[in-house]
Amino acid sequence: MQFRKIFLLIGSALGLACTLPCAATSTALSPTVSVRGAPQNLPAARVKQTLADYQRWLNRVGERHAVAGLVTAVVVDGKVVFEGTVGYADAATRQPVTPDTVFRLASLSKAFATAITGLLVDDGKLSWDTKLVDVLPYFKLKDMQAASQATVSDILGQRLGLPRNTYDNMLEGDIPYEELVRKLDEVNLVCGVGQCYGYQNVAFGMIGDVVLARTGDFFYRQVDKRIFYPLGMTTASYGRAALESSKSWARPHRASSRGWIPFDPSETYYRVAPAAGVNASLRDMEKWLIAQMGDRQDVLPTSLLDVLHAPGVSTPSELHATPWRRARLTAAHYAMGWRVYEYGGETLIYHAGAVAGYRTMIGFFPKYQAGVVTLWNSTGPTPSGLMPMVFDDLLNLPHVDWADIEGNAKTRAPAAAPRRVKPRRHRSTHRH
Repeated sequence: MQFRKIFLLIGSALGLACTLPCAATSTALSPTVSVRGAPQNLPAARVKQTLADYQRWLNRVGERHAVAGLVTAVVVDGKVVFEGTVGYADAATRQPVTPDTVFRLASLSKAFATAITGLLVDDGKLSWDTKLVDVLPYFKLKDMQAASQATVSDILGQRLGLPRNTYDNMLEGDIPYEELVRKLDEVNLVCGVGQCYGYQNVAFGMIGDVVLARTGDFFYRQVDKRIFYPLGMTTASYGRAALESSKSWARPHRASSRGWIPFDPSETYYRVAPAAGVNASLRDMEKWLIAQMGDRQDVLPTSLLDVLHAPGVSTPSELHATPWRRARLTAAHYAMGWRVYEYGGETLIYHAGAVAGYRTMIGFFPKYQAGVVTLWNSTGPTPSGLMPMVFDDLLNLPHVDWADIEGNAKTRAPAAAPRRVKPRRHRSTHRH
């Protein structure tokens, strides 16, 4: 696999000080209160109506050619109750997307990193409170007193005190991850470690180095054998080479006057594998969603899920990020690779992702054991409004056309199949 060379370099730098499983160096996080509450069933008639509405909305998306390709599923009470597909894996060849088509997950990858970390914490190989300076010889911040207090949970909870998206622009400029994490001490902190929210991709990638140092095994191998394999996520993988070797995979697309045009996937955010390295199909993500909702105790026990989903640092900017957030959210926090919202008075566990030509969203209500996952392979905002429309239906909230698909906008005529081109450099917009 292409990550092997990268991780070998990291392993050499770390000296693999602990090539065998090590004992935790500090105590675990204090017990967390579950966000699940007492389970309740959604009315069957409401779920049925929601699914009918969702299919109608997807039909409108398809009629308007608002995406190159999109796949989505609804899970209720541990069962897949709806699958929908729209459009193409490759608009140039008219290859349709299917539930088995593999997409890039972008920042949905972060939840896999937090889950494998939690499993290793349960194994006693590290702790949520393990100090980064005790594991990563290269780790420094401009304030070394702050750096000495930074922990594993500070990485995963997006609270290292760095400005948001530190060095993402340089990563997109092809500067290696290994160089960037050694430059964190050149950045002015915006707050003390653990005291405020600052979304990271480069710094988040350090959890891969921690896993390697504490287990002697590559990060992606741990995820493969502890999560992908037992959950039956048979097409899930890490890296661009794995994506492109999939039997069916979704090409990224950009809009043009000739319709959706596929282009080559960007390597950029694959270089921070824990933050954005996973590829998976809709069928894989259905299994992941079921596990996150607590129905695969053999892989992800509730005791771990309660830690991963516990609200952490406040993220007030999320309350105003989009129209549906402004209207529906009353509280927003970052947990461990997940966002925790109060949506229409109910707890919503959620995350979104974006890299060049791909967008992803996943969310579920723990109390109702109901969730949605959506993956699409093109730019444009329309699909991101679909999930809150489904949420509103499920919660019996007033209907709002968040996706802007129900008006009288002129439907675009089907575009002629464009030829694939190799476009100019396409910037990754990874900000989720």
